[in-house]
Amino acid sequence: MSVKQWGITPPISTAPATEQENALNTALIDELKRQNLFESSAESERRIKVLDDLQRIATEFVKKVSLAKHMNEKMANEAGGKIFTYGSYRLGVYGPGSDIDTLLVVPKHVSRENFFQDLEPMLREREEITELASVPDAYVPIIKFKYFDISIDLIFARLSVPKVPRTLELSDNNLLKGVEERCILSLNGTRVTDQILQLVPNRAVFKHALRAVKFWAQRRAIYANVIGFPGGVAWAMMVARICQLYPNAVSSVIVAKFFRILHQWNWPQPILLKPIEDGPLQVRIWNPKLYPSDKAHRMPIITPAYPSMCATHNITPSTQAIILSEMVRAGEIADQIMVGSVGWSALFQKHDFFHRYKHYLMITAASKTAEGQLKWSGLVESKLRHLVTRLELVEAIALAHPFNKGFDKIHNCKSEEEAHQLASGISLDVASQTADLERLAADANGQNENEDEKEEKKIYPVYTTTFYIGLELEKKKGQPIKKLDISWPAQEFYELCKKWDRYDETQVNVFIKNTRNVNLPDEVFEPGEEKPKSSKKRSYNDAGNNNETMKRQKISTA
Repeated sequence: MSVKQWGITPPISTAPATEQENALNTALIDELKRQNLFESSAESERRIKVLDDLQRIATEFVKKVSLAKHMNEKMANEAGGKIFTYGSYRLGVYGPGSDIDTLLVVPKHVSRENFFQDLEPMLREREEITELASVPDAYVPIIKFKYFDISIDLIFARLSVPKVPRTLELSDNNLLKGVEERCILSLNGTRVTDQILQLVPNRAVFKHALRAVKFWAQRRAIYANVIGFPGGVAWAMMVARICQLYPNAVSSVIVAKFFRILHQWNWPQPILLKPIEDGPLQVRIWNPKLYPSDKAHRMPIITPAYPSMCATHNITPSTQAIILSEMVRAGEIADQIMVGSVGWSALFQKHDFFHRYKHYLMITAASKTAEGQLKWSGLVESKLRHLVTRLELVEAIALAHPFNKGFDKIHNCKSEEEAHQLASGISLDVASQTADLERLAADANGQNENEDEKEEKKIYPVYTTTFYIGLELEKKKGQPIKKLDISWPAQEFYELCKKWDRYDETQVNVFIKNTRNVNLPDEVFEPGEEKPKSSKKRSYNDAGNNNETMKRQKISTA
């Protein structure tokens, strides 16, 4: 009797789970529950209600635009509009506090301008919607908000069809005909998610294994596409591939095999869930034989939906080394778990990033307003991987390890000069606290606090986001470590950030400082966590003391 093949190769094993593997699987799910990765049925029902409400708003929005464009009542009612989901919610691996990634698909007569000019006001006027912020100038435009305290990311795609009925599915490649590239990218999220679910042998096994792997990656700080680590869809595709290779295994086995197989994977051989397919469009499809940039991808994981793309093109030599070393560590722990030596909690121990290195770079983005900082810090974060690749070229640096998130703060300065100095990178004793930039930006939009009100309060706020890169230095036996000079990578990074089309040196700034582990600020450690202690020996002269290395742009808070 022939066995169904999942994926592009035959399975490694079709053996069913043993009694011990089933027991370990139960223990894994119990540990995931202990880690609070599942939400209550009441919370899940609330998400369904929110999506139902969003669908009604979407239908009303499309009808409103249709009538404004002189369609009759019948045509306007039939124009439709549909809300799709993608990401963790559609994959079924969301938990308490997770956002919902949503996509609004509209017919051809509804434009991107309508999305912001007509839909955004409709959302703002609803009492249940809070913290709304739109990013119309993004390549994939987005509206972010909270609906009954559930975070929603809403993106937009326009099809070249006269109506979008509720029965529409996005699997037909011909729907992409006549659709602009930005909308194809928006549609890709849902199309890829749906394909992944169709390409795994057992969805329940896949979902539990993916919850475990995602939680592990988050705990080990190697989950962030923009920084140079795999993002959610890449981790999902990697887990799906292991499920294909062990179609009858339970989740505990999938997780254990995951680390061993992917550490030993013959990179840059790509991970594919199915053969790459051609389609009806003249668009670029991932092909390392044709495109040199595709050939340069170090750990290619290819999306299954047409047009196929590499979900991990941001990975650098340093981040690849970090991912693989973490997989080795996890594989060793998983081996111990499978023989009963340790429990699953050992796999999910927190990262040691702020203890691992002696020397760190602090990259700080600063702005005058919360809304401006939200955009500026996002731009700086998107350029960090370019700084990493330039640091990798410095002879004295063996590895440049970026942390996967930034730390947001608000500093309440007492004078314009104090704010100017702090935003320029000068350390001052200023009252500061952790900030929720999205909430502050949304509040500022709603309140429209004017400059006169700020003047009355005599407070000059500066908003900062600080990112960290840990540096491992090249050590050669019998040779002293060279003095580290990063002036060239730093200057290249500054210039890259300043190319932002909305860059204004009177409003925003970015600067780099270096620090030792013993001088890291308190906010990077959890309460009660022991901080690194000073050692008497120092391995090299701090390059960051070189003023040329730390060139700064000026900021005015006038």
